[in-house]
Amino acid sequence: MAASGAAVLHRAVRANLTARALALVVVVLVLVISYATSLRIYFAQAHEIATTKAEIAQSQASIADLQSQITRWNDPAYVSAQARERLGWLVPGETGYTVVGADGKPLGGGLTLDSTPTDDPGQPQAMWWDRMWGSVKAADKPAVKKADPGKRAPVTPDSKPR
Repeated sequence: MAASGAAVLHRAVRANLTARALALVVVVLVLVISYATSLRIYFAQAHEIATTKAEIAQSQASIADLQSQITRWNDPAYVSAQARERLGWLVPGETGYTVVGADGKPLGGGLTLDSTPTDDPGQPQAMWWDRMWGSVKAADKPAVKKADPGKRAPVTPDSKPR
């Protein structure tokens, strides 16, 4: 009977150990799940912070570039250089030259003007006030609405064709 008492005691200890192990596994599993959620949120926030810092750095670089452009445009020498390059302007007393190629078009950069008329050459261009008055006249005459097929009288054997 001593052997069977020891076996019962061994089973009770083993069952108690299994219950403890199961409880420990459940506690560890709950901790892992709660920490995993917290870690996921932490990494998402860290990514958002890094993205925001990159946007801030890009905005600061853009601001620095715009401030340097403002500084350049406040310099009269830069403004005159841009007027010469872009618009072909000259300082009073200078003589300007344009090099023309064999095809009759100017060589190099600079401003080119398109003198082709956009409207019919035989028709005089309308002045802005004429165009504006035309829009007022058009607003007074709304477009005619088409009849709604759903509002027609139903077709019956008595109805006559139109």
